[in-house]
Amino acid sequence: MNLCCTNCRSSTGPAAISGTFVVVVLCIVTLCSGVLSAADTIQRISPAAAGMNEATLLKIEEVVREGIAQEKMPGCVVLVGRRDGVVYHRAFGNLQTMPEPEEMQLDTVFDLASLTKPISTATSIMTLVEQGKIELDQPVVKYLPDFGANGKESITIRQLLTHQAGLIPDNALDDYLMGADEAFRRINELKPTSEPGTKFIYSDVGFLVLGRIVEVVSGKDLHDYSQEKIFQPLGMTETGYLPNESLKRRAAVTEKRNDQWIKGEVHDPRAFELGGVAGHAGLFSTASDLAKYATMMLHGGEYKGARVFSQQTFELMTARSPVSSGYRCLGWDNRTGYSSNRGDLFSDRAFGHGGFTGTAIWIDPSLDLFVVFLSNRVHPDGKGIVNPLAGRICTIAAAAITGPRTSAGQPDTHLAEVQNGIDVLERDRFAQLSGRKIGLITNQTGLSRSGKTTIQLLHDAPNVELVALFSPEHGIEGKLDVSKISDGLDTATGLKIFSLYGETRRPTAESLTGLDTLVFDIQDIGCRFYTYVSTMGHAMQAAAENKVRFVVLDRVNPIGGIQVSGPVLDEGTQSFVGFHTIPVRHGMTIGEIAMMLKEEMDIPVELEVIRMEGWSRGQWFDATGLTWINPSPNMRNLNQALLYPGIGLVEMTNLSVGRGTDTPFELVGAPWIVPAELASELNAGSLSGVRFVPVWFQPESSKFQGERCGGVQILITDREGVEPVMIGLHLMIALRKLYGDSWETKNLNRLLNSAKVLEAALNRRDPKEIELLWFAELDEFSQRRKKFLLYP
Repeated sequence: MNLCCTNCRSSTGPAAISGTFVVVVLCIVTLCSGVLSAADTIQRISPAAAGMNEATLLKIEEVVREGIAQEKMPGCVVLVGRRDGVVYHRAFGNLQTMPEPEEMQLDTVFDLASLTKPISTATSIMTLVEQGKIELDQPVVKYLPDFGANGKESITIRQLLTHQAGLIPDNALDDYLMGADEAFRRINELKPTSEPGTKFIYSDVGFLVLGRIVEVVSGKDLHDYSQEKIFQPLGMTETGYLPNESLKRRAAVTEKRNDQWIKGEVHDPRAFELGGVAGHAGLFSTASDLAKYATMMLHGGEYKGARVFSQQTFELMTARSPVSSGYRCLGWDNRTGYSSNRGDLFSDRAFGHGGFTGTAIWIDPSLDLFVVFLSNRVHPDGKGIVNPLAGRICTIAAAAITGPRTSAGQPDTHLAEVQNGIDVLERDRFAQLSGRKIGLITNQTGLSRSGKTTIQLLHDAPNVELVALFSPEHGIEGKLDVSKISDGLDTATGLKIFSLYGETRRPTAESLTGLDTLVFDIQDIGCRFYTYVSTMGHAMQAAAENKVRFVVLDRVNPIGGIQVSGPVLDEGTQSFVGFHTIPVRHGMTIGEIAMMLKEEMDIPVELEVIRMEGWSRGQWFDATGLTWINPSPNMRNLNQALLYPGIGLVEMTNLSVGRGTDTPFELVGAPWIVPAELASELNAGSLSGVRFVPVWFQPESSKFQGERCGGVQILITDREGVEPVMIGLHLMIALRKLYGDSWETKNLNRLLNSAKVLEAALNRRDPKEIELLWFAELDEFSQRRKKFLLYP
């Protein structure tokens, strides 16, 4: 067997890479040869121009050669690129070894198997959702009335897309031998194996049903509809069901059927009995065509002027949501037991899928990366194994990224020009507050993009009367770290400052005298127990009681608006460090939370949110072009804000979390901790995005002031991969295991606010098992918050 790669290509030519990266791997047999097909029109760019390290990309060859030598596959084609072009495209091995060896070509056609599910079926469904012809949360029986028999009447489209419908993986092959109508009659008679919406069960049956829905709603079978709405607009001329004779001749061989080698016909037996067109399998394609699809996804639904669906629909389709064994997107995997073909360095935004014949595609908007792995690993005897190999290739591709690049190959230093609520208000000449008598709740973070304080802007604004100021925890200047703050006077304006962290934590009727509007402008950090949400909530209640209008000047969530994680606060445990039933990391802006509080807590206040402009949910604070102002004395940078939802969970116990040092929330320790021991235990958990370094430190103030503490410093190695709540959970379990007699946990639930998670952590259950405890409530929260989200 020839294990070399011939006619291998890396990209050349002009480049303009920003934000996204592409890798496609098609595994078949030995050797790379041939030229790109005429259909391949994606721009080719060099690794350097793409912001990638060519030497790292070449390591893909080592992995592929090893896989071929171990007979995990006959060969493969690998395509790597970013949103503006292909960086790496190579073929290895053979597209068949029997009856005679035939070399792999760059344009080999592959049976995609279950890649059919997201690329054809789910994408078709989402186009119909956008057209208003399908609603995700409507029951399937709205579109297929006969489907509701035997307990399936409540199953929704969304549950089918996320494999949470309770349907079996596959029904008997005999059910398909009498044609499509009889096959679906028998599917309609199936009973759920679990309560719909409660359990992730990967199901071909569910996607067969989705394919049928496309046919009924659109009036066209899945082949015709996907061609019209997806593949033809994108110029994917080598993609579709039922490949023609020309494409069949270029197809990779799979196994034998009726003593004949399968070449250009669907391998899946149920799809074959249905005539080759089905919702779960049957699609064929090439690496180059899949690059077009992936590029379309990285551009939010558009490719070279052809738009498959809107940016909003793309965001909806690829937003991850919890299932019983991990996270899924609509039609896509995110992180479940099916993710062994996922790159270790991918971000939480990555979505992908695998196929039985040996195919995989992963797309990571945060890394500006996609990876497709297509193989006929089932040739010749069905024994090949490629998912771990595909995952290694994805990891190499991600590791090769050195940063985004401009067309000149220079670092892209462009930052978005996000306008916070105060900036929008100033631009609009304060029209939203015209004629109003204002009370302003703010602190040092109330700053415009130009550096002016909100206090001064409102004080000087025409036709606006600033009457009083209100300060939260840490005071109007954000410098105090004490348990109670007195009222004061603002020397610049002469206005009285009413403390909302002193004798009272809500505005009194007296302090609201002479006001008709309260304005809130404080930077939150995206964590439930950060107290500014409570200050706002109490102020909203006081405003409602005193018939005062409430206006929120919205600000970015510095740690992003996509990820939500951790247990939802137990009902009945509300406090100033847990105002409402939201998870530890909520993924909302302060304005969005205000809208949620008004509706869910039934606060009858006249509320207006002055929306930001230019911010999207995937942006971190350092992508906004805004100036970082410490929101509290110990919240000094973005890394600390990211770690806080996890490290803050243990702060009420007898641990130092680094207060009194230069790096609060990046350190954890106590006099009774052995640094190397704790670091070793935590690193053994292989948490994504972080490493734990053993350290000694001595706080100059706060807990253990002047005492030598052993502990760990938390180093962020991949911000996109960091899961702060899981860091906190692993820390709890490690402390319980190593220092059970010394670690005092009586106050652990003060910020955790989850009795079941507390019990599981103290009993040292596996962290992944504990994470499952909050999946259902987190999914419910994700559904609750949808109506309040203001930004894409």
